Formats: sequence, C-alpha cells, structure tokens
Amino acid sequence: MPGQALDSYRDLAAQSIERHGGRYLVRGGDQEVLEGEWSPATIIVEFPTIEAARSWYDSSDYAEALRYRDGALERDLVLVEGIGK
Repeated sequence: MPGQALDSYRDLAAQSIERHGGRYLVRGGDQEVLEGEWSPATIIVEFPTIEAARSWYDSSDYAEALRYRDGALERDLVLVEGIGK
C-alpha cells in the first residue's frame, strides 16, 4: 500500500499544482551535499504569486491528494516568497 499511496499522492498533487498555475522546477533527482547534513529529496514548485501558492495549498483538489500523504511519505513543506521579476 505505501507504494500505491505514494503514486496516488504524486499524481493528485501534480494535477492540483498544474491547475493552480504551478510548475515543478525541481522534482527529486540526484543531490550532492557539500556542507552539513541533508538527506530528503528536494522538490521545488513555482507559482505565479505567493497568493496562488496559498490558494493551491488550501484547495479542495490538493486536499484530495493529502488523503494519501500520511500513508506515503513524511515531509516538511515551506512556502518561500521568491524574487520579483
């Protein structure tokens, strides 16, 4: 079940991110720690605005993905305002 839960979470989260104008900049991949200790996979998603990111996080479609999260993974989620363009 953990593998199925992870697949469901990934698929539903990705669909909800796209619907809210987000796009993946980094999604897993190899990491090389140069200083300190860091072991989790890194995922970075860009949204058009910080408000769009908050709207995505509070959305009912992302809530659907969250139903699978606890059975799939442990994570920390941080919202960071980027630089203006």
